[in-house]
Amino acid sequence: MPFMFRQLREDIASVFERDPAARSAWEVLTCYPGLHAIYFHRVAHWFWARGLRWLGRFISNIARWMTGIEIHPAVIMGRRVFIDHGMGVVIGETAEVGDDCTIYQGVTLGGTSLYRGAKRHPTLGKGVVVGAGAKVLGGFTVGDGAKIGSNAVVVKEVPAGATVIGIPGRVLEPDATAREKAHFAAYGVVQNQDDPYAKTLQALVDHTQDLEQTVSALTEKLRKLEQKLTDNAKSEQLRAIK
Repeated sequence: MPFMFRQLREDIASVFERDPAARSAWEVLTCYPGLHAIYFHRVAHWFWARGLRWLGRFISNIARWMTGIEIHPAVIMGRRVFIDHGMGVVIGETAEVGDDCTIYQGVTLGGTSLYRGAKRHPTLGKGVVVGAGAKVLGGFTVGDGAKIGSNAVVVKEVPAGATVIGIPGRVLEPDATAREKAHFAAYGVVQNQDDPYAKTLQALVDHTQDLEQTVSALTEKLRKLEQKLTDNAKSEQLRAIK
């Protein structure tokens, strides 16, 4: 019993750390569906681990009706996990969620394999942030402290501390993520992000502009040379007439 209350205090404190809209412990306890879903899941997982699997699924289904968050009772859930807003979150059977993770609304931790018993769903390391609408699909690992941007679709392993954006998900430049590594990033958004695709496109645009300037300069030189040759030819004609 003391452990349960200590864990509840931890969970409420983690909400205050990551949600500036939280005003009181009572509000968090009564009005945060993400917290309710976590505690429903702990009960469902307890039954699932002891072989009472129908009961575990039934409790998780009740939780889905009440919170809009679907967590399979077999999911291994760490401590101080915060599901913010939460509507539409789906966490599949073989997923693992590490301590201090933050998951926003519309996130799917899904599987891409149909083989029963296989590791089909992702493993989130400690302190991972998954932004709203992101889809993390497959039985790979997202490293500790990684950030998944909103609406990203991640289908391969993510290094620890990395930031992933886009469809398909791509890792931002390491120097950009290192500056923000120690800070919590709401919705997985890192300021001053260096998207490698955007940088490549910008480099192409800059190169094209340089080429245009070079061609314009060459065209102007040819025009002047042509004008000079024309003037010289006219001068020679005038001298010949004289």
